Amino acid sequence: MALETTKNIWHNGKLIAWEKAQIHVMSHVVHYGSSVFEGLRCYAQPSGAAIFRLQDHMRRMLDSAKIYRMPVRYTLDELCAAAVELVESNGVAPCYIRPIAFRGYGEIGVNPLRAPVDVYIANFPWGKYVPGNDGADVCISSWNRLAPNTMPSMAKVGANYMNSQLIRMEAEINGYSEGIALDVNGYLSEGSGENIFLVRDGVLYTTPLANSVLSGITRASVLTIAKAMGIPVVEQALPREMVYICDEAFFSGTAAEVTHLRSVDKILVGDGSMGPVTTAIHKEFFAIVNGIKPDIYDWLTPVRVPVAEPVGA
Repeated sequence: MALETTKNIWHNGKLIAWEKAQIHVMSHVVHYGSSVFEGLRCYAQPSGAAIFRLQDHMRRMLDSAKIYRMPVRYTLDELCAAAVELVESNGVAPCYIRPIAFRGYGEIGVNPLRAPVDVYIANFPWGKYVPGNDGADVCISSWNRLAPNTMPSMAKVGANYMNSQLIRMEAEINGYSEGIALDVNGYLSEGSGENIFLVRDGVLYTTPLANSVLSGITRASVLTIAKAMGIPVVEQALPREMVYICDEAFFSGTAAEVTHLRSVDKILVGDGSMGPVTTAIHKEFFAIVNGIKPDIYDWLTPVRVPVAEPVGA
């Protein structure tokens, strides 16, 4: 989808003009994919706007940087404050927020340790991510997720998303909205940029982190909501065929939010409509993020931005 520009981008401690946020072609990240990043949503609220799980996202970015021995000279609190400052300076909400830290200009070669680290945060309008207003039609990808001890799946790094690109391109070229990857042992892993949930006989299933799954912030939110609603939750390795015989299935993620799956490999999931468990979680999630229900989990960070209308489902 087309990128809409805003006025400012946060760079290494200060706001700069959007068009000034440029890097050199010989920056380390361009050649070796040495970046860690996050994606957050800022939602409309009745009295303004709020960023969803800001601290959790920024903590995960710092964790990703730690795994890759990438020194980020900003604390968790400083990064959170920077995101709030940026959103308020641009006056754009609802919006998507993209923090990124990467190895910059000054060194060449695979060894990244002497390359400088730059940190940017951008925000911009962004709507529905996974196509399909009546549910997404997806496929099992021919591309597997990365094997354990190949590249860390718990780190949200730019290089991992080359694998995601292959999954998403293959799906779209073949007429699907998205692809679902298997792990190297043939068990369900996740979508190109989403975690996956299945419902069978009223039980909510999801793949564990050991199946090359990103530790999704929205995934964690869904698990919290489900447990609070008394929905039985099981995290376990799931065979591919489970998606063909489950009653309901949905993706979760910052971009995807909670998106139900209509079909997988042209096999309807249930009757193709959003089932009762998915509906209950979907409604609760959006009621919280849009300020319709109280934020009992302390997930929202208020920002002073006037908004016209909330982000829809």
